[in-house]
Amino acid sequence: MTMVDIKLNEDEMKQLYIKKLDEYIHKINLETTFWDTKELQRQTCMSWNTILKTFFYDPGFPKYKVGRTWKFPAEETKKFLLTWLKEQK
Repeated sequence: MTMVDIKLNEDEMKQLYIKKLDEYIHKINLETTFWDTKELQRQTCMSWNTILKTFFYDPGFPKYKVGRTWKFPAEETKKFLLTWLKEQK
């Protein structure tokens, strides 16, 4: 019978785990097509009232009313928010 001795570098394993987790999260984010108001609040770390006061009524902000709910195209909204943030003083 032969014994096998395996040695793992914990730092390398941790880095590999973090890299794979980041890739998975990025993939999930790409799969999201629309945000609802709760997701918009989560993504911006802003309350609904703050969103309404700061950028919601900006003509360039992408939003669609579907029935009684608002939907925000994820990629367009991200781009708008990054541009909006850079324009703030």
